[in-house]
Amino acid sequence: MAHKILVVDDDPTQRRLLEAVIERLGYTVVQAESGAAAIDLLESAAGSEIKLVMLDLVMPEMNGMAVMERVAPSRPDLPIIVLTAQGGVDTAVSAMRAGALDFFIKPASPERIKVGIENALKRSTLEGEVQRLVKHRSGHLSFDDLIAESPAMRQVIRLGERAAKSNIPILIEGESGVGKELIARAIQGQSERAGKPFITVNCGAIPANLVESLLFGHEKGSFTGASAKHIGKFQEAHGGTLFLDEIGELPLDMQVKLLRALQEGEVDPVGSKKPVKVDIRLISATNKDLVQLAQTGEFREDLYYRLNVFPIAVPPLRERMEDVPILVQHFIDRFAIEEKKSVSTATADALDLLKSHSWPGNVRQLENTVFRAVVLTDGDHLSFADFPQISAAMGVEVPVTSAPPGPAPKVQGAPAQEGAAAHGNAAPMNGAISAVGPSGHLRRLEDIEGEMIQLAIDTYSGHMSEVARRLGIGRSTLYRKVRELGLDHKRAS
Repeated sequence: MAHKILVVDDDPTQRRLLEAVIERLGYTVVQAESGAAAIDLLESAAGSEIKLVMLDLVMPEMNGMAVMERVAPSRPDLPIIVLTAQGGVDTAVSAMRAGALDFFIKPASPERIKVGIENALKRSTLEGEVQRLVKHRSGHLSFDDLIAESPAMRQVIRLGERAAKSNIPILIEGESGVGKELIARAIQGQSERAGKPFITVNCGAIPANLVESLLFGHEKGSFTGASAKHIGKFQEAHGGTLFLDEIGELPLDMQVKLLRALQEGEVDPVGSKKPVKVDIRLISATNKDLVQLAQTGEFREDLYYRLNVFPIAVPPLRERMEDVPILVQHFIDRFAIEEKKSVSTATADALDLLKSHSWPGNVRQLENTVFRAVVLTDGDHLSFADFPQISAAMGVEVPVTSAPPGPAPKVQGAPAQEGAAAHGNAAPMNGAISAVGPSGHLRRLEDIEGEMIQLAIDTYSGHMSEVARRLGIGRSTLYRKVRELGLDHKRAS
């Protein structure tokens, strides 16, 4: 999903010129012919989709300064780039003081526009990430900070907002990687316990002999190695929220003690002679079917009913594909800044590929996939070809439109086409490489390898770094094979 940029200018010619430049950069353009029209759009429901404003400073009736004054209170984080034909230090200073992030003198060059837009969006993204991290650490993360637009996730958010208004125990169910902890943190951030401790315990990662001590604490000398008093997670979460992740992994003997702690509102530290009162909000999460575990005796039925007072089921990513484009864009923005890359969006065919994948690892897998693509790409956009693992897993060939100019490689088992060059290293016709020779027998591996390398050289116009990357070999190895196989590398660089 490309970023949406609002161009505000009373001159239609200027709007069209800016639109042409911005769309070539891969962004979506919305136009407004006046300051009043821009305000109407930004204050409408669609205004939240605008990520940047290109604002003409001199316009009749409502100029750019007036627009910025009107927008600032409601959208202080919206980056604005000012455009004007009347450049000067005083004008630039006034615009910056009014809230502009950058200042262009018309006509601005396409390169200047590109750099200005990228810097503004990167700064906006960075500020947003910082705010999210601050909210995450301070316990003020809210549902407005979650990246979700699908109807299924909107239902999850509605349930979470209702649950946040009380101290009712919550059980969040969903596959690994769907974001159960984020939902739990958002519930805490919108509850009366916002800003209080949020303590996370992964029940599946605690050694069985340490579960009781970690949850309830212990006194000094209560067992071998207990050299000091230790307060447990229940006491750490006092006044706030205790999040028990993977609750289905908790040992049966500890389930009994957990049930008592929840019923009595107190814990018994190991070695202590008296219980300790605790005030916590309990949120549990699981990727298992607790009902089935209860039926087989692996999970206490009475504890299940104690935990499952307010269930929230988070759907897997494959059931909410509407969220894939906005998640991909969010990850691109974040990783492009972290890795200092110029990549800004994903192409339509890349998004189609990602939306058609089943994502068994859910959002976590999508995040890692986009991270890898951002690290490896050399372009400004993630294309179909930047996700080879996904396309290979789905058995999909790279389309010609996603690759650099030239035919996309394709291996087939049909006999070689009539009229193909007799030499084993000649460039294949129509981008197809045959595994079977005219005699009907399999061809030599060396000949097929030579054709593949020659095809890659022709496809990527002799750019040997790109050829090596696409073939998955080192550049020195590529040059050695070119020499050994006697390939045509006149266009190699």
